[in-house]
Amino acid sequence: MNGSQRIETPWGVSVFGTASEDAVPDLARLRVAIEQTEGSPAEAFAATRGGVNRVREVLRGHGVPESAVSASRLNLESRWSHGESSRFLGYECTASFVVELREPDILETVLIDLVDAGATQVGGVEFDVRRKEELRALARTAAVASARDKAVLYAEAAGARLGPVIHITDLDAGQTQGFRGHTSLGGGVEGELTPGKVTVSAGVVLGFSLLDG
Repeated sequence: MNGSQRIETPWGVSVFGTASEDAVPDLARLRVAIEQTEGSPAEAFAATRGGVNRVREVLRGHGVPESAVSASRLNLESRWSHGESSRFLGYECTASFVVELREPDILETVLIDLVDAGATQVGGVEFDVRRKEELRALARTAAVASARDKAVLYAEAAGARLGPVIHITDLDAGQTQGFRGHTSLGGGVEGELTPGKVTVSAGVVLGFSLLDG
């Protein structure tokens, strides 16, 4: 046997297991922004705050609680046109915040109303589930079962019996896969807003000792 293929410190069997759980989304997060350009900083701030107030009024009308809307962040920048000669356009104030909808079915209606109220950007529409930790626990349990089944198969094929678990490595990256979109609102709402499903995955490496067959 080639020396590079020799197991210097034999101890058992190491196997990888993975599993996932699917669920229909029951909430959606929207990243909303309002941009206003005016001749002075004070005017830009005032125009943007007015837009924020209109957006919040729309959300209240849809039954979205204040706790589901993050505090808006204001950013002010000077704007110039760059052609043959630079021309000052004014001061652009941007307010951005995140809205969490617990009724994804009203998403399109809310988006349309937000645009009518003055929102100029909606980016990063994200569907999610509230019972994510429960789904992750189910996926982890199934991943362990998958790894154990694989270990039993290897042990039996090698003429041995599976011993107790002596090592566990969690490989769950904490990623939830689902619909991700980015929509710029200027010429209308674009993109497919069907949420589909959210998948919560888990992975594990188990180490087992081996017993004589």
